[in-house]
Amino acid sequence: MYPSVSQPVSAPASTADRILALLKAQGPLSAAELGKALEVTGEAARQQLHRLARHGLVASSSQAQGVGRPVKVWQLTPDGHRRFPDKHAGLLVQVLEHVQDALGDAALEQIIAARESQTRRSYLDVLGQARTLEERVTLLARTRTNEGYMCEARPVDAHTWFLVENHCPIGAAARQCRQLCQSELHLFRSVLGDDVQIERTEHIQSGGQRCTYRISVS
Repeated sequence: MYPSVSQPVSAPASTADRILALLKAQGPLSAAELGKALEVTGEAARQQLHRLARHGLVASSSQAQGVGRPVKVWQLTPDGHRRFPDKHAGLLVQVLEHVQDALGDAALEQIIAARESQTRRSYLDVLGQARTLEERVTLLARTRTNEGYMCEARPVDAHTWFLVENHCPIGAAARQCRQLCQSELHLFRSVLGDDVQIERTEHIQSGGQRCTYRISVS
């Protein structure tokens, strides 16, 4: 689907937090896989996992992997996912609900359009000097990471990249207002250039592990 990476952008300092970040970014992993990514032994990773499990942040399950015994893999629990904050989630959802109830769908769409326009200007300031697809996608990923999206730019070849968002800091609002997700797809298309084609291939709000965008030069 797309090339994998050993660690997400901006890995936290502690081993426990790095484990949580890897499970958030890549989904279920074994202790051996986590140990390899963190450059520690599988046993050291396993000890950290058991500590995290005692705090209710991770849970294990058996996963068949070809011939042989199933492998124990670890994944985030709901409490583990909540360690990655949903920025101002409750307040934003309330605001969207009040606007829609009091002023109707047209007013809500105007607010979303204004947000998209403001964000577009901000992104264009960052991407303005970029010339190649690599520069544009890399700068966009860095900007989105700074906004809390745990974003990565993954190359396929010189003409194709994946933009991968491992976390959605406005997830609660996006569940309430699906127009926000559509707005962000429009936003990416407008800031990356007319020569670029973008397709969303994975979507958190549709049950995906992450939001993934395939970006290629047309």
